Amino acid sequence: MITSIDHLIIAVENLEEAELNYTKILGIPSSWKGEHKDFGTSNCLFNFKNTYLELLAASGDGLGADFIKHHIKENGEGFIGISLGTDNLDYFSNVLKKNNFSLPEIITGEGKNFNNDKTRAWKNLFLPDDLTRGMFSFIIQHLSTELPMQKTFQPEMVSRLDHVVINTNDADGFIHIYRDIFKIRLALDKVIESWNRRMLFFRVNKTTIEVIESKNEEPAKDSLWGLAWEVESLEKACNRLKKEQVEVSSIKKGIKENTLVATVKSHTHNVPTLLIEHLNKY
Repeated sequence: MITSIDHLIIAVENLEEAELNYTKILGIPSSWKGEHKDFGTSNCLFNFKNTYLELLAASGDGLGADFIKHHIKENGEGFIGISLGTDNLDYFSNVLKKNNFSLPEIITGEGKNFNNDKTRAWKNLFLPDDLTRGMFSFIIQHLSTELPMQKTFQPEMVSRLDHVVINTNDADGFIHIYRDIFKIRLALDKVIESWNRRMLFFRVNKTTIEVIESKNEEPAKDSLWGLAWEVESLEKACNRLKKEQVEVSSIKKGIKENTLVATVKSHTHNVPTLLIEHLNKY
């Protein structure tokens, strides 16, 4: 069913400025710059070992541009979307239909890289409200041309997504969707007494979806919150960021055993951002 966290989407007002800022944070250049003419948006992509990051800006007229403009007007720039990957979107769609979900048509898309004129193609399935529960998410199947990737990742560079953080007020409903329907492995379901919060860890493609529940009586709702990026050497990464005039916290032990973490405090376009080093690899 779902094979990966395919990519993450950040809404930005000025694509060139955001590209510069995230080049500093991540320590790698973008691998793709293009546009979605039919949607009125332009994008910039950073590719990693297990996912890619999309910076998305309004650049014309269309549903995508309207979505970006509305989000920025209401909430400012920030983390707006998550795309889950599959190898067979038609099969996935049929499974959802058999589970009585009403779905839109699968749509195809094509992008052209302004850097080298290469193209790539994909199929998307935008999910209904009873599966997204307020969170913009969709399923994607890539049809051609892998994104260019950094040839080597130095210790001070971000090499992969460690985890994405999602907030919910209905952990049981989230489990039903992501474990029972999407077939993503639930690796942890635990109440953190010191936080008075329930925490879920889902694992796919050696990547974690971390879900934190704040229970209330409102209708079920999920929302994207923040991103944690892995580096081989947190000390070298923090030194690199400081040279780039990016504000970063001091290094401390992470909640997870044998990890070190630091928080990126500037240049993130309102996305809570953590850097993490695993002292013992997986």
